[in-house]
Amino acid sequence: MSYTESFWLALIQGLTEFLPISSSAHLILPSALLGWADQGLVFDVAVHLGTLAAVVIYFRHEVRQLLSAFFRSVLQKDRSKEAKLAWMILIATIPACFFGFFMKDFVEVYLRSTLVIATTTLVFGGLLWIVDKYATLKDDEYQMTWKKSLFVGLAQALAIIPGTSRSGATITAALYLGFSREAAARFSFLMSIPIISLAAGYLGWGVITGNHEIHFEFLMTGLLVSFVSAYFCIHFFLKLISRMGMTPFVIYRLLLGCLLMAHVYSG
Repeated sequence: MSYTESFWLALIQGLTEFLPISSSAHLILPSALLGWADQGLVFDVAVHLGTLAAVVIYFRHEVRQLLSAFFRSVLQKDRSKEAKLAWMILIATIPACFFGFFMKDFVEVYLRSTLVIATTTLVFGGLLWIVDKYATLKDDEYQMTWKKSLFVGLAQALAIIPGTSRSGATITAALYLGFSREAAARFSFLMSIPIISLAAGYLGWGVITGNHEIHFEFLMTGLLVSFVSAYFCIHFFLKLISRMGMTPFVIYRLLLGCLLMAHVYSG
């Protein structure tokens, strides 16, 4: 991997991890169109840590409140809205852990094709447009119930299919349940913290137990670029959706899906 490749791959990961446009669809483009090699497990860990640091630091006040309320709820039966939200995030994480554990190998073998990614990019982009168009947009994230959080969690689990987009699926599910765009995005970002942490831990274990060559210069490039790009992506995304909704991202997904389809059928 060259510095140019590591920079652009980290930038793509940082920008697309939290936008509803699918990071896997974008990460396949450099290899499909430019012939770039796979970035490798160590680089995957670096960019996961970068995006994790971005969302934790951006929502540092909320994270601190949620963690504090969660532990108080365990020790002192805290029933505050922050404690409830912390439990809802935990419940929403369970389906993705279950599906990830049992379906990972199947997905890696059978579903990591350009055709699958193009199809899911188009299908879930259209679904996001329909749901956003008719959403009531009335609730905030503190009105999440365990049934609703489980539903959003199932949407996150579905995003194990490449091209679906974790943020896109979870935001679509939350909008369908009546949450505002900002609340849907915030809940999606907050529930990304445990799932990205688990993914980074899983990949990190693979690095520790495997025989992987580590190039610290590329690792640091991936970490820093993904962190900075993800941080600013979160900030501007929350401002943009309050004014323009999800339509720009839907249009982008449809154009990207068509580009990938054209690549598939052009051979």
